[in-house]
Amino acid sequence: MPKPRTLIAAASAVAVLAAAIGLTGCAQPDPTRTPKPSASVTAVPTEAASTAPPVPALTRSEIAALPAAVYDAVVPGLLPAPAGKLTAPTAHRVMFDVPLFGADRATPVARIPATDFRGQRTVVVPIQLDGPWALVLTPARQVLPSQVAAGEAAAPAQTAAWMPAASLAGTTTLTKSVRISVAEQSLSILDAAGTVTASWKVGVGTDETPTPTGVTGYLQARYTDPDQGQSVHPIQLTSLHATAADEPFGGSDGGLIGIHYFEQSSGAVSHGCVRLPADALTAVNALPLGTLVVIEG
Repeated sequence: MPKPRTLIAAASAVAVLAAAIGLTGCAQPDPTRTPKPSASVTAVPTEAASTAPPVPALTRSEIAALPAAVYDAVVPGLLPAPAGKLTAPTAHRVMFDVPLFGADRATPVARIPATDFRGQRTVVVPIQLDGPWALVLTPARQVLPSQVAAGEAAAPAQTAAWMPAASLAGTTTLTKSVRISVAEQSLSILDAAGTVTASWKVGVGTDETPTPTGVTGYLQARYTDPDQGQSVHPIQLTSLHATAADEPFGGSDGGLIGIHYFEQSSGAVSHGCVRLPADALTAVNALPLGTLVVIEG
């Protein structure tokens, strides 16, 4: 598993600098005002007219007090993301900390920070719009695998939450997606029509540390990390997490599922991550952050 914690100190310095020049404060809209949804946002619409509740008004201090939904966080109030293949025509960034809500859309459960662990604007992917609300995929866990009792459903690999649609900014149109088949040990890039444009054999998780299947996540970040032997080929960090163990790779990376280069890039050989040859990694690296990643059995 990739370990983004090695960059947290640098990201913190970037966040401090951003605060000093006013990027995370003065440009914020009034959080006590219920926002109107942005007309520029496009996402998967609901089939019927919306009867969604209004977005609760929160102060900045109330938002700041919420737990951050980040890669190594566990937030019980988050929702398991819908299973299977999802669609999302656009990805967005947030310009300030944004509250997240659970199923009732009344009680805030977490917040999406304005910047991620690299100090870059956080990418969010809406999979549904409903009136003033957007259902977005989140990079945090809802529960750890070790907290799930025998006989209960497995810990979800991907979570979701409702956020104010008006907080979606910086639209990026998504024209491609990534499909990973664990059974075929392959990774394919698909165009908007679902046609495979390129495909490679890849390495996937072992039986003891499997790659989660039947889920859709997204590319949330990419970076190089010499400490992990990845100084040339950037790690493609997904929003997905291991479901069989809290930390299959050890350490404190949150059990993240990464897509990264490895010399042995075929077979059931990893701790859950997807290992790619160099040319495949180059192709994935060219995709925008927010690109959906579908993992099939």
